[in-house]
Amino acid sequence: MELDLPKTAAAFVVLIAVGVGGLIGAPIPMGTDTILMMVAPSMVVFGLICLAIGVAHGQYRAGATR
Repeated sequence: MELDLPKTAAAFVVLIAVGVGGLIGAPIPMGTDTILMMVAPSMVVFGLICLAIGVAHGQYRAGATR
């Protein structure tokens, strides 16, 4: 499966939405405003950092096999 920008962006948004939705629906003593204002942005930033590291590693691996 080849991942291009639209597929990667869709997977990223779905993953973040599932995580945030799960936290909102979970019976934990954390308000929805806290989840949306603190947890969701940190999930997005962490996801972008991991995505950048993963893309760089993939480029390294692709170049190392030639």
